Amino acid sequence: MTVSATLPSPPRHLPSRPLRIAILGATGAVGQELLVLLQERGFPVAELLPLASPRSAGQDLDWRGERLRVQPVGADAFEGIDLVLASAGGSVSRQWAPVAVAAGAVVIDNSSAFRMDPTVPLVVPEVNPQAAFAHGGIIANPNCTTILLTLALAPLAARRPIRRVVVSTYQSASGAGARAMEELRDLSRTVLEGGEPVSTVLPHSLAFNLFLHNSPLQPSGYCEEELKMLHETRKIMGLPDLRLTATCVRVPVLRAHSEAVNIEFEEPFPVAEARELLAVAPGVELIENFETNRFPMPTDVTGRDPVAVGRIRQDLSDPCALELWLCGDQIRKGAALNAIQIAELLRDPAAADAAAGGAA
Repeated sequence: MTVSATLPSPPRHLPSRPLRIAILGATGAVGQELLVLLQERGFPVAELLPLASPRSAGQDLDWRGERLRVQPVGADAFEGIDLVLASAGGSVSRQWAPVAVAAGAVVIDNSSAFRMDPTVPLVVPEVNPQAAFAHGGIIANPNCTTILLTLALAPLAARRPIRRVVVSTYQSASGAGARAMEELRDLSRTVLEGGEPVSTVLPHSLAFNLFLHNSPLQPSGYCEEELKMLHETRKIMGLPDLRLTATCVRVPVLRAHSEAVNIEFEEPFPVAEARELLAVAPGVELIENFETNRFPMPTDVTGRDPVAVGRIRQDLSDPCALELWLCGDQIRKGAALNAIQIAELLRDPAAADAAAGGAA
């Protein structure tokens, strides 16, 4: 049974007044970034309720010069809440998102719990904003690598049909959470001091090392992360038959993912035209200087909103294919920023009208 079949009908749009917002998973890396971005972007918050598991509850968080006590999530936690920004893992979201919707809230969920539910929109606001308004109370935030990829693919696909995508990702420690980031810092110091790095958070040490993504391997030989990129990209872009293959790798970078992308089109795509499209694409920043061999790096995007794209070039093995490189902050656009942009979209009547027109 799909989620929407068991839930009451929620409002499609968020109220224009300041909102009562709950952050589920407030003590994690993405939860902390949500707090920062709500302030940075001036999102109208009437009341903020930080929620976490009983193990993490009781901590104090800074919010607009005040100290807020993190509350344990429970059955009555969502009464009177307008919006829930959830980033606490799939099992937590499956348990509590329906409870929040039943209490009248809209849930924007950063876990994988609902992404492939056909009744739950999977949204990147720059790519498929109209999908957000078809929600039944829950909107799914895509996987971080998928968000970054679709920002680059969408403007190109709108000009010429895509036949196939081959992508290799270079994923930061932040994708595994705040503890993995801290472990990378600690084990890097251990190596520099001549010690032997022993990982307790990730399956292998990331210090001066890399390894294939540690999500569960599937019978196909692909890991779960790689299959997320396939299925989520198809759903977001409305291309159910898109041919896409991915290889995902963990690398010793704190919080920005990188991707090498090969895109095969139905016909040749001039490099200059692709560059012009990406230079003005929403959410994208072009960083490209062939004379100095200067292209996007994780340090260019860390703590920033845009996805940096560059080294756009003709694939010498295929006249219909292009190659490009991109980097994006995994915690921001790959998670927290995308969720807040979805909320901003739901509050904007003009965006709602435009989305409805696009879907008509």
